[in-house]
Amino acid sequence: MGFILTLNEGVKGKKLTCEYQVSETVEKLLAMLATLDRWIDETPPVDQPSRFGNKAYRTWYAKLDQEAEALVTAVLPSERHDAAPEIAVYLKEAVGNSTRIDYGTGHEAAFAAFLCCLCKVGALRIEDQLAIIFKVFDTYLQVMHKLQKTYRMEPAGSQGVWGLDDFQFLPFIWGSSQLIDHPTLEPKHFVEEKVVNEYHQDYMFLESIKFINEMKTGPFAEHSNQLWNISAVPSWSKVNQGLIRMYKAECLEKFPVIQHFKFGSLLSIQPVKP
Repeated sequence: MGFILTLNEGVKGKKLTCEYQVSETVEKLLAMLATLDRWIDETPPVDQPSRFGNKAYRTWYAKLDQEAEALVTAVLPSERHDAAPEIAVYLKEAVGNSTRIDYGTGHEAAFAAFLCCLCKVGALRIEDQLAIIFKVFDTYLQVMHKLQKTYRMEPAGSQGVWGLDDFQFLPFIWGSSQLIDHPTLEPKHFVEEKVVNEYHQDYMFLESIKFINEMKTGPFAEHSNQLWNISAVPSWSKVNQGLIRMYKAECLEKFPVIQHFKFGSLLSIQPVKP
């Protein structure tokens, strides 16, 4: 949570298109995500009844399962290659479940844990924080959207219309922080398609709304009721605070989500000492 909140502070009021430094590690992470993206192109969906997740996803996942440790080693500085096996676990957990062909906020949390571990071993530093969200996490989202679309992945543990979104949560937290104190855009505006189309390149929140609009049909208030309710909140800082509370309650404190979370030496199961 500390990692998520530090990044939340870092992106406050900043656009995706603003200037920030891109370190060597960030470049390596983008190359790693490009590899995952390329594997999707190389693993087309197979012919099968379309209402189920496509089994080709398992072929794609098997490749990641096999290569994850090497991919992570390539990102780490040479003196920390010993951490690759542990960090690779979070990468494998971050792309969905190959048995159920589903994806949800627990998988997204594993990617946050993956990035957090890279910070803990010193591969990523405090000056990388904008690039971590605007480059690495944003690219991760694009790859996840492509996976979800290509293989028709099921939402994991989705609360349907009562959940915030079928698949993601963090882009709404960080994306609402980006919009704090925006001179013209208020929460009530994100339900307007014109606004979304005009600003989605600058703001992660609107980028996520755009993806929902592409994937779902019918009135927004019906298919995304929770988000619709958020559009009535007066300010982005209130939206941001509310989403952080909701994330703790609906994701990190929910046993069906957190039972799958992996603990190790970098993210220990021992409680943090006050």
